[in-house]
Amino acid sequence: MARVAFLGLGVMGYPMAGHLARAGHEVTVYNRTAAKADAWLAQHGGRAAPTPRAAAEGAEFVMACVGNDGDLRAVCAAADGAFAGMAPGATFVDHTTVSASVTRELAARAGSAGIGYVDAPVSGGQAGAENGQLSIMCGGAQDAFDQAEPVMAVYAKICRRMGDTGAGQLAKMCNQIAIAGVVQGLAESLSFAERAGLSVPDLVEVISQGAAGSWQMQNRHATMARGEFDFGFAVDWMRKDLGICLATADENGASLPLTALVDQFYKDVQNMGGGRWDTSSLIARLRAR
Repeated sequence: MARVAFLGLGVMGYPMAGHLARAGHEVTVYNRTAAKADAWLAQHGGRAAPTPRAAAEGAEFVMACVGNDGDLRAVCAAADGAFAGMAPGATFVDHTTVSASVTRELAARAGSAGIGYVDAPVSGGQAGAENGQLSIMCGGAQDAFDQAEPVMAVYAKICRRMGDTGAGQLAKMCNQIAIAGVVQGLAESLSFAERAGLSVPDLVEVISQGAAGSWQMQNRHATMARGEFDFGFAVDWMRKDLGICLATADENGASLPLTALVDQFYKDVQNMGGGRWDTSSLIARLRAR
């Protein structure tokens, strides 16, 4: 078993760190809001640290799941950041969805200090984190991945190295691009069914068995039909992720017309007050028309 620090106890990080503790790892947690760390300790034991640096001291692996590029820089590279507490030979694993550019920047900084770095964004939502069934897309040196993979395995359904530093983040962008189009299509289909007077449960039972079936349809159609949007990844975070996708497409020349359109639809949902609703709330925009 390993000595592990986990930085960030949000809706994803909290259960992920819990899986590490239940697997027998020696876990130290850090969270910007100390009350969440206290709640985690009450449930799982271990210890909490007042700074990322203090959490990382003596850790073989430091895992992070925070908010955005700026948050990641702060927990890694600030004076009290994790890198300052990590010893050469330790490995930093970033589960945050951030830009590939900040990943490469921080990986280079880690490398100069003899620290391994794996970018390892996740997909599967809160349910996947709680059930230990996340898809993890990784980038970084092969040896750093090989060291970290057995630790990540406790909350992974699949964990795969996609290439060198930044490849994990690029794979996560592909994931978000695919999701955006699928959710919009499902929202339009269900909205059309409602206006046409069809039974949504009967419709989904039929079409989900054919080519229209998807994870989103299976897991979100019922809550979408009920207008309940508190079951997954928030619109505010999706817009952050799609912004990264669109900025990267500008750099590499990829064409993302559907992604750009759905991003604006999510902006409409934000303007409706739905920034904290989950991504399936695209249907609320259609119902408001």
